[in-house]
Amino acid sequence: MVGHRFSKFTPPEDDRTPFEKLLPLFLELLTHTSGDVEEALDWMDQVDKEHGFYSKDYGRKEFEADLRKHGIIGERPEKGGRTPLTGKAEKLIRERALQQVFGTLKKSDRGSHTLRRTGQGDEPTSDRREFRFGDRMDQLAMSDSIRNAQHRGVDRLELRESDLEVVETEHQSACATVLMIDISHSMILYGEDRITPAKKVAMALAELIRRRYPKDTLDIVVFGNDAWQVSLKDLPYLQVGPYHTNTVAGLELAMDILRRRKLKNRRIVMITDGKPSCIKRNGEYYMNSFGLDELIVSRTLDAAVRARKAGIPITTFMIAQDSYLQRFIERFTEANQGRAFYTGLQGLADMVFRDHTSNRRST
Repeated sequence: MVGHRFSKFTPPEDDRTPFEKLLPLFLELLTHTSGDVEEALDWMDQVDKEHGFYSKDYGRKEFEADLRKHGIIGERPEKGGRTPLTGKAEKLIRERALQQVFGTLKKSDRGSHTLRRTGQGDEPTSDRREFRFGDRMDQLAMSDSIRNAQHRGVDRLELRESDLEVVETEHQSACATVLMIDISHSMILYGEDRITPAKKVAMALAELIRRRYPKDTLDIVVFGNDAWQVSLKDLPYLQVGPYHTNTVAGLELAMDILRRRKLKNRRIVMITDGKPSCIKRNGEYYMNSFGLDELIVSRTLDAAVRARKAGIPITTFMIAQDSYLQRFIERFTEANQGRAFYTGLQGLADMVFRDHTSNRRST
């Protein structure tokens, strides 16, 4: 009987350059430091003291020079200020977020953008079918149609309607999404960093749509005391502030954006970890951080109802575990007839993706 034979394991040789080895760590730290190059490099110095990844021939000075050589950071302004990141760096950060958030999902979990029907759609398939009245001429599969005519008669070529075949097409649904990100102070309260995972999800979702679903639109709204729209390039620099949570302002801005989108599928995805604690009343802020203020709650539920009447479902990802906040989200979801997920940070990315793909299968 032949048993198992063991031999010494020799790990594959890592032929990456020192710069290539350190770049992923630097990109990760940039996300945590909100794009502050100097702070990220200082953090690398601290990690080096514990793990010693720099060498005598390659240290911070050489790494920083390579960052400029590869067009990842720019020159630091002479009059002070932060060293700027380049567009290439912002793209690398988004690509890294995409790999971290969605790279480990199984292929079957990646979803489909096709509707469950065929017809006069906009995306050709490899299927062929017989010509039917109403089919467009540009759908004709000429080679297949001529071949059918040749098989029917070898003496002379006579193309009949029964010979015609068309290229089958399918409908591809498009979706307009507004991603709302809570940047209130509670996103870093009690020593928990919740804003960095939220930013990673936003960057990954945006990069996914840009690459694979070019017909989709994604707008990003951040909300604290007020709400405002940010661009994709602003995401790495996003920071929390000394804000309360004005969920109503975020929803109103998101609905305004979606009204301008000429797509049938529209929705809001909201990532938050706290209760609504701020509204604007008579041009002034009304804030209450203690418990659930009934006035603020009622205004927030009214906004959820307005979104429902406009045909805009809201998917809420609640990353706090407080039972009274979960009960509020249940009321909010019922008012909108949307969806709610109660999750920790570990499962946040997966559920954002799954919900995005399932929504796209709707009409």
